[in-house]
Amino acid sequence: MINWNKFLASYRVWRRRWLYPLISVIVAISLCLSTPLPSKAIDLLPLLFQGVQIFQLSNLSTRQEVELGRQMNNELRQEVRISRNRQLTSYIEEVGRRLAANSDRPNIPYTFQVVEDDAVNAFATLGGFVYVNTGLIQAAENEAELASVIGHEMGHIEGKHLVKQMRQRAIASGIATATGLNRSQAVAIGVDLALNRPRSRQDEYDADTRGLKILTQAGYAPSAMVSFMKKLQGRSVIPTFLSTHPGASDRVKSLQRQIDDLPSNSNYGLDNADYKANIRALLL
Repeated sequence: MINWNKFLASYRVWRRRWLYPLISVIVAISLCLSTPLPSKAIDLLPLLFQGVQIFQLSNLSTRQEVELGRQMNNELRQEVRISRNRQLTSYIEEVGRRLAANSDRPNIPYTFQVVEDDAVNAFATLGGFVYVNTGLIQAAENEAELASVIGHEMGHIEGKHLVKQMRQRAIASGIATATGLNRSQAVAIGVDLALNRPRSRQDEYDADTRGLKILTQAGYAPSAMVSFMKKLQGRSVIPTFLSTHPGASDRVKSLQRQIDDLPSNSNYGLDNADYKANIRALLL
């Protein structure tokens, strides 16, 4: 004899778990198929069956951001030469962890890596991945100057500047749709932007302000951020770090005003001799 109460209870569970989600998917597919999209738009139906992951950049969760950052890191490691010098990497990680402890996004698992490249440069992707060139490490006079650059790159991550630029690039390229971007598209755009750095003046000012805050809260001398920029500006050949960041002289003035408004007595990280001695040993 059929136990109708048990049968009805099982049916309700099945309906809640499977029927309603299935109806939602069918409706979503119908809407996408019935809505005219640009010729380069992503076709949702085959992507669903192929299991392709879709990222909606306008509403990216922290978990998705970290995941995308990790995938970009895998691609970037094919484009740049990541240092295998464990002592040098450990030192950069130590400086980075001190700064990360004072970030406005403490839930991000920051990853700091050294790129073997003589160009004075540093860059960051999504999800806390920060890269520092050996050329920049050598150009810095002290640890506070090095930390100021790392803090600036962390400022870009805090402000989600790369996410915004990825979205703008996707729209300009005609591949952005209501469904978002698939993983390979998002990673390719992010890697290209990270390496070529066509960032806006507004983003740079914002990253400077955020980076200065991180630097100061970590106990480093805030003056190092200004001294490093001034030093690089005076070179006959403009380093990559400044040539890819517009309005450097205006940014120096802006930073100096912020430092004057919030003076700090901290001199941590300004020992030039100790830093140079350590770096020479680590770069051997």
